[in-house]
Amino acid sequence: MEPLNILVTQLREIARGAIEVMPQLLIALVIILLTYAFAKLARNIAQRILKKTKLRKSLINLLILFSSIAIWIIGIMIAAIIAFPGLTPTKMLAGLGIGSVAIGFAFKDIFENFLAGIIILLRKEMRINDFIACEGYEGTVEAILVRETHIRQPDGELVILPNSILFKNPLTIRTDLDQRRTTIICGVGYGENIDEARSVIKQAVTDCKTVISDSRPVQIFANEFADSSINFEVTWWTGSKPVNIRESRDEVVAAVKSALDKSGIEIPFPYRTLTFNQPISVNTDQKQDDTTE
Repeated sequence: MEPLNILVTQLREIARGAIEVMPQLLIALVIILLTYAFAKLARNIAQRILKKTKLRKSLINLLILFSSIAIWIIGIMIAAIIAFPGLTPTKMLAGLGIGSVAIGFAFKDIFENFLAGIIILLRKEMRINDFIACEGYEGTVEAILVRETHIRQPDGELVILPNSILFKNPLTIRTDLDQRRTTIICGVGYGENIDEARSVIKQAVTDCKTVISDSRPVQIFANEFADSSINFEVTWWTGSKPVNIRESRDEVVAAVKSALDKSGIEIPFPYRTLTFNQPISVNTDQKQDDTTE
């Protein structure tokens, strides 16, 4: 019967100890419930306040999440100290510090993308529906999240780029402005009047509907002496989206070709002059026989 008495004694001590700490556990439970209520209230208040700001939606959600996590950490620490009197704030903070370092090394890439995402969200240069190019990828920005950015390429494919790539590498935002400059090269024959050709080209480009000529001048510069032509650099402004560039180029090329044809100005194709070291005999008799037949 002695083992049974020992077991009963131990159970009584455990029960007595549980009864002694019961008030502390109840207080800790109440603190957890209050933490839940306070976190929910703080979340609603933060949501109402942040919605009035001009911050991005993803950043607003992140700040609300951070506020809830901070409240929960404080509430759980207070509840743990009350439930376990031997646990001090210093010990808890030391444990959190060691745990944070270990987690940081284990999830280095995730935290790198996370921090890069926060910085990108704080910036105002890159926006939803912007057309960007980075590290060989280009397309329209569909979503900017904390860890990644979604880019829809012109062919319809979706590219999910880690934010660290956008943060570390040069990023081109093609639609940062509503207008964008584009250039083509147009050649005319060496026998043509340069000033007349320049005037005809400029008028043809200015008359195009896709060309912005009221606030941005059309620029025509004689650029180089090419093999078969004098080349003009034709520069104008149009919409900033890639489709705007293609549509404007199509209209301008057609308009310039038509205007030069109407003015009788030659758009030359490459000429080749062949020089032989030895004279070449031409069989004229064969040609005459072919004509007679």
